[in-house]
Amino acid sequence: MPLYRTYKQKDLTVGVWKVDETIEQLRSMFHQFSIYEEGFERFKAEKRKLEWLAVRVLLKELLGEEKKIVYLPSGKPCLEDGSACISFSHTPGYVAVAIHPSAEVGVDIEQYGTRVQRLASRFVREDEQVSVASGYEIYALLLHWSAKETMFKLMEEEAVDFLDHLRIFPFTLQESGVMEAQEFRSSNEQKFLIHYDTHPDYVLTFACLD
Repeated sequence: MPLYRTYKQKDLTVGVWKVDETIEQLRSMFHQFSIYEEGFERFKAEKRKLEWLAVRVLLKELLGEEKKIVYLPSGKPCLEDGSACISFSHTPGYVAVAIHPSAEVGVDIEQYGTRVQRLASRFVREDEQVSVASGYEIYALLLHWSAKETMFKLMEEEAVDFLDHLRIFPFTLQESGVMEAQEFRSSNEQKFLIHYDTHPDYVLTFACLD
């Protein structure tokens, strides 16, 4: 389907694409698929091919032109021509892409589901409050996890522990909003403002270092 949702925060643009196309339908949306052929052929599973293609289709929609994604030694994605900073994420049925002309960006999208409750002890600190109205606990937990994924993508440090090194400060859960967070892995102990959005199918978080 066309671009599903977009979000703007100053120079930061985030797009979400709902993936309901076939591989051939996504391929047909490119004018120069040859520049993607090598990367595409590395995948065997149809699910991975769909995600890979959908990210690049969404990037094309947001930029208005086709750009090749390459990877730094750290694994962080970037545009081959260096014209903007990017980040992307995928979850069953959706992909998300964040773009900023000059600042590092991070984005994460997580499918709504109860599995996060069983894993909460691995990433929710004792000084993080997740007390919300009945029926919204899963959203709160997913936002904590997703926000920490976004933080991690913005950090240069290795061996980041989501429980020991990343903290989300208490916030009032709304349909969309902003969370304050801080990392304790680097000597700077950097703080972050992380934007979020909730949806019946997913939660989305994004931030930039501008």
